[in-house]
Amino acid sequence: MELGTFEWTIQLRFLVALALGFLVGLERESIKIDRKLVFGGVRTHPIISLFGFGCAWLYSIGATAMLPVGLLAIATLTGIAYVAKIRVDRFGTTSEVSALLTFITGALAMLVDVWIAMALGVMNTMLLSEKAMLESYVERLSKVEFLATVKFILVTVIILPVLPNHDFTQFHINPFKIWQIVIIVSTLGFVGYLLEKKFGPKLGLWMSGIFGGIVSSTAVTLSVGRMARINPARGSIALQAALLASSVTYLRTLMLVWFINGSFLPNLWLRFVLLSLVGAMLSVRMFKKESPIVESVIPELQNPFEIRPAIGFALLFILLSVVTGFVKTTMGNSGLLGLASIVGVSDITPFILSIVQGSDGTMHIFTSAIILALMSNTVAKGIYFISLSPNTRKEASLKFAIYALLHIPFILW
Repeated sequence: MELGTFEWTIQLRFLVALALGFLVGLERESIKIDRKLVFGGVRTHPIISLFGFGCAWLYSIGATAMLPVGLLAIATLTGIAYVAKIRVDRFGTTSEVSALLTFITGALAMLVDVWIAMALGVMNTMLLSEKAMLESYVERLSKVEFLATVKFILVTVIILPVLPNHDFTQFHINPFKIWQIVIIVSTLGFVGYLLEKKFGPKLGLWMSGIFGGIVSSTAVTLSVGRMARINPARGSIALQAALLASSVTYLRTLMLVWFINGSFLPNLWLRFVLLSLVGAMLSVRMFKKESPIVESVIPELQNPFEIRPAIGFALLFILLSVVTGFVKTTMGNSGLLGLASIVGVSDITPFILSIVQGSDGTMHIFTSAIILALMSNTVAKGIYFISLSPNTRKEASLKFAIYALLHIPFILW
């Protein structure tokens, strides 16, 4: 074995198959106390995994029939076990299917990269052990949101492969790449959306601001501003949520830039991290523990996996790509910076990604335009919040002004 390499010998693969069988078997054994007729346990599953490993080994030395015969044998046993369950009015095939997967895991530990077998074995165990948690998610899941998500995924699977993957017009509009960007932005936003829905009501408005910032810091600012107007006593915590959402915007944007064009990272990552920390520090306040109430949810947040916002983002991205290209061609660097200072009143993500896509990340003008757009957006969010929450006008004006002005050194850097 050479230095820096590792060889998965047959002996090590055997141990992996045995360990993964034990992992699933231990989980199945733990529920036998409460349930009867559970197929397999701490002894059966390791044996099934080793049986799969042995069949795969025989397959590899020429006895090719042993692998399908072995799978058929395990399938027969699980079928008999399921019939026995039905006779005592017990339904559900989870244990039986898990046994079949254990056989396949043992076989794969012998035949392919070990990480595939490990992934299957671990996921098999997790899905078995987290039944209660998964069922609770399903109970809380909105059917409307679920259908919206399924529709988006379906449309994505259908649309993406048929979109032309080449540039149109002088502005290099590539439909395939645009829809890829929509998928990336929507996926990241959907993660924040789910986190806000699950943890926001439990941890308070400040945490909803953090998770909501992954979706849209502007939407969070407008939402908490309206809350503060309705309930002035919560103005301070609403301001904190808005600032935290703004601070998360930089990390979210940095991740999107990394996905789209990594050449921008050397110039942006330190600036964005520092600006995110500035927002977090400005949000610090002395407050009593906030009791979780219904208003801790951000109602204005929209599921990013819905079709309409996704198509709207794509159209806005195309529009800003055309406008940005036209401004750069006709008005030069000053025109690009002027456009950056204007787009902050709305969603700046399409503008920033339109700059990042296909541009040279080492050019200072693009870095300055991106940060100027974020500064403009910070000013806009400050105006939105101040107009909605007059009781916190002085504190909000001061903090958003400081936040906006601290962008200037990073633009000139």
